[in-house]
Amino acid sequence: MGTRHLRRLARFVTGSIATFGVALAGPASAAPAAIAVFHPTVAEYVQMTTSDTPPTQAQCASVHRTCFSPQAIQSAYDLGPLYAKGLNGKGVTIAIVDSYGSDTIAHDLHVFDQAFGLQPMCGEEGVTCAAGMPTFSELHLFGAPATQAPPPTSNGTGQENKSAWALEVSLDVETSHAIAPQANILLVTTPTAETLGVQGFPDMMNAEQYVVDHHLASVISQSFASTEEAFGSSTSLLQLRHAFISAAENGVTVLGSSGDFGSAGLIKTPVSAGGSLLPNPAVWWPSSDPLVTSVGGTNLCTDPMATTNQPRTLYAGPVFRCQGQPTQTEVAWIGSGGGFSHVFSRPSYQDTLPAGSTSIGSMRGVPDIGLQSAPRTGALVFISLPPDGSSGLLCAGVRAGLVAIADQLNGGGLGLINPALYKLAAKSTTYANDFFDVTTGNNQAFSTIPGYPATTGWDPVTGLGTPNAANLVPDLVKAVNGH
Repeated sequence: MGTRHLRRLARFVTGSIATFGVALAGPASAAPAAIAVFHPTVAEYVQMTTSDTPPTQAQCASVHRTCFSPQAIQSAYDLGPLYAKGLNGKGVTIAIVDSYGSDTIAHDLHVFDQAFGLQPMCGEEGVTCAAGMPTFSELHLFGAPATQAPPPTSNGTGQENKSAWALEVSLDVETSHAIAPQANILLVTTPTAETLGVQGFPDMMNAEQYVVDHHLASVISQSFASTEEAFGSSTSLLQLRHAFISAAENGVTVLGSSGDFGSAGLIKTPVSAGGSLLPNPAVWWPSSDPLVTSVGGTNLCTDPMATTNQPRTLYAGPVFRCQGQPTQTEVAWIGSGGGFSHVFSRPSYQDTLPAGSTSIGSMRGVPDIGLQSAPRTGALVFISLPPDGSSGLLCAGVRAGLVAIADQLNGGGLGLINPALYKLAAKSTTYANDFFDVTTGNNQAFSTIPGYPATTGWDPVTGLGTPNAANLVPDLVKAVNGH
């Protein structure tokens, strides 16, 4: 299929990614009878246009969405003051790990940057490289199969649907660049899906180990996960975390989405086309690993047309999923993964929490922080790989971009940032300055599985809350360095 045909099918879409799972439709209380074994971290998406031009808010409202541009997200999380100081990720490399990759990502990144007036990258299509320009590059470990969708008559399990990961790639790459426009981006791909057998997870962990061992990046963003109970045993899960141990020892920060099944988990096998929800609350790994910074999801209710520094400005228009909370600028997303690990004990950094927090017992609490992730209040992403043109929200891209900016300020990788996050949150003054505490909503996505409410302080839906980047980034660097 020629390039011209690919571009003709290009489109802007909006939706949700921030967490792992499959695309779900219908009311949140209705559990699907069968769930695909393999799928990238996209909860839901909608195609907005077949044009290279971003849709208007009126177009988004016509399909019950509120669409956020990169500038609106930058404004909502107060990134303007950092940019004004030259803190934009320059000199830092973000490694994004996805299965398969995308054959059109270099083109899609270029369209995205032009559409929103963002810094071009050396390595995107049609760009002449120049000194000081950030670079986009790809590292295909163990092979690089073409990202083609299976034929419509296919009776396979879906694991061969390589094009499905393309939307995750566009989301991760484009949003990371939007938040840290001067950071380098390394897209690391593996030729196997996120399966529980001898291929997916081992390949991905080995890829991350390669990134750490060869000092290729100081931030790793992951777009894969599985319920802790889905592994054959805790031992088999623990054998996969070698890359996280090495990352912590080498100053590399590892980030992971907390899930998009709310408080629910999913039992699945590599050879089955279906799966079943766990009857009791469960969390997803690698997000549940104490060496990973776990990111939960929210609905962002701020002005999607903001282009200046206006942190937490309420939007007068129809912010979907936020109508029931007219005075809130951000509410918990019902699909946000969260709860308590059944494998990992509570790490010492969770021993002290902000006043009013949900209590954490003897096991690791998930997530650590939150970011916009809900499908009805998503970010625009561009993709041209047919037939899966789609988009997602922000979690993966925003979190990696923020850490890249902190690494730039630090002059090197911060490593595991969780102890510093909880140290800042334990002090009432810095907690109020550095975080937006999300206190409304819950993550009971399925009526048969109990969820958790968002509360003051830490909770198993949004963690400590979402970042006020202008304050959190410099404070995080100080805290990591013992100040």
